[in-house]
Amino acid sequence: MIALLFDIIGMTGTFLVVGAFFMLQLNKASPTGLVYNMMNLTGAVLLLISLCYNFNLASFVIEIFWIAASLIGLYKYLKTKRSERVKQFS
Repeated sequence: MIALLFDIIGMTGTFLVVGAFFMLQLNKASPTGLVYNMMNLTGAVLLLISLCYNFNLASFVIEIFWIAASLIGLYKYLKTKRSERVKQFS
């Protein structure tokens, strides 16, 4: 039963990461947008959680890089939004 729970968590993560990529390819998401980066971040974290049950070093490493890339994207998104607000009130 516990294996099924980790499989569901991992598959949810997979659908989020792959879904974000499909949305990008279909021009439904921006690579610098909030939705794209949050889907990637959440998906990668869920995949890491699933790896706690059935560890795979290669998958673990790629998810760490995916999380790092998503955090960079979110940082840049927030920085741009903050800059736009400052310009708006200047």
